[in-house]
Amino acid sequence: MATIEVSIEINAPIDKVWDIVSDIDNEPKFWRGTKEVRNISKEGNRVSREITIAFRDQKCMQEVKMSPKEKIETEFTKGIIDGTKTISLSFKDEKTVLRTIWNIKLTGLMGMFTGMIANHIKSGTEQALQNIKKEVER
Repeated sequence: MATIEVSIEINAPIDKVWDIVSDIDNEPKFWRGTKEVRNISKEGNRVSREITIAFRDQKCMQEVKMSPKEKIETEFTKGIIDGTKTISLSFKDEKTVLRTIWNIKLTGLMGMFTGMIANHIKSGTEQALQNIKKEVER
């Protein structure tokens, strides 16, 4: 299992940052590793969806739980990725801290490449948080 943690400070209130990150249908705009999102069902603060990731156009199933203005917890339930991605927001010194923590591994025989892919995911996460920061601060 690889753990990846990336955070960024954004010069904006939590409400404004939440408006961007909670629009999970718009994820491919900021996260280059996500090519496409297809929602299966939505019930309250939970969404079941299928995403297509950039890695060999693989499809993954996810269960997403939204805790408004606090965090978005995503569990990979089927596909090449096993584990979780949690996006959390906190307020510190007049800024919003946006943090993403991945706890993941590749499934099956691809498991041996988890470490290599983890570096790619960390880079993609850093870029995504920068993209979100730019969008929020403009």
